[in-house]
Amino acid sequence: MTVSTHPFEAPAHEAHWVAAARELATGFAATAAEFDETAEIPLANLRALHASGLDAATLPEEHGGQDLSYRTFGAVLRLLSAACPSTACIWLMHIGAAGGLVQMSTPEVAGFYAGELKAGKRFANALSEPACGNLFLLPQQIAEPAEGGFRLTGAKRFVSGCEIADHFLVNALVDGTPAFFGHAPDDTMTYVPIWDTMGLRASRSQLVTFDGTLLRADRRCLPSTGPRPNHIAAGLAYLSLGIADAALAALTEHARSRTIPTTGQPLSDMQWLEFEAADAALRLESAAMYAGHTMWLADQNSPGFIGATVRAKPLANEAARDIAQLGVRVGGGSGYLRTSPIQRIFRDAQAGGLMAYSVEVCKAHLGKETLTAQANG
Repeated sequence: MTVSTHPFEAPAHEAHWVAAARELATGFAATAAEFDETAEIPLANLRALHASGLDAATLPEEHGGQDLSYRTFGAVLRLLSAACPSTACIWLMHIGAAGGLVQMSTPEVAGFYAGELKAGKRFANALSEPACGNLFLLPQQIAEPAEGGFRLTGAKRFVSGCEIADHFLVNALVDGTPAFFGHAPDDTMTYVPIWDTMGLRASRSQLVTFDGTLLRADRRCLPSTGPRPNHIAAGLAYLSLGIADAALAALTEHARSRTIPTTGQPLSDMQWLEFEAADAALRLESAAMYAGHTMWLADQNSPGFIGATVRAKPLANEAARDIAQLGVRVGGGSGYLRTSPIQRIFRDAQAGGLMAYSVEVCKAHLGKETLTAQANG
């Protein structure tokens, strides 16, 4: 077998992780519709991911991991998202929260959280606030000084997988500055069941309230030393890329199997659809290439990483949304039925553009950057 050497693809020595994800994805795809219907957390899928070794592989070698490259992480996440986007979403936030706590904590605390991840404990992010305007890294809620730490009263929303989490990555304002903490669930926290949604139903991204919750001083993360790669910013584009893959596969299968009664030809022979399919493929390949560039920058620890994520995410979000919309057009009445994967993929495809930073926030940033650059010559 010829091993790819493209710089944006998974390194050859990590190919077995991509193969493992592909095998897992086959099983996840078989139950995705059921989890969408019941809106239950796909716990069996998450346990299978842990058992495969992928959780621990994302950790640094110094903490018993394998320093899994961002390029491989993206390839894995894309396969998972094509199979079951809710599983992929929870897993991304789980790895992002755990990795963030390991990366930002003191050596002793980092070792504790690394051990918890390797032991199969679950992590979740509690960052986005109801009034934060999509800017989840700029909390407005204040944690007041208290014995042993800081007390937080407020709420965080869209906390994927919160109901099974053993640890949370929480942010709040401390002395006017955003601060991050690791926190284990306690009786001052409540999970408010708001998650009856259009798509990503099994992610169960509920609202979490905090009522005088003590954020321990010894679990406070260290001050940032500057921008650095992180799995959530890197991975959000790949959630949409996977959904786009599934949308293109579903519409292709339908178009090739559907016969036009008046001509006896398959729907796929229609020239309008050939043009639309070509446009879908080009947009998907372009978005994937830019996302790969983002992951390459992450692996180089490049300062250009953050700027690249702001470009990669809307490209992938809009590709997924538009290809899923094409799927509805191609599927017609059959694709509109709840029994069709086309309608489920369409619903899931809407989520990426709403997740922080939303397409609008990304484009507002890029628009200002572009116009300023043009004005300055």
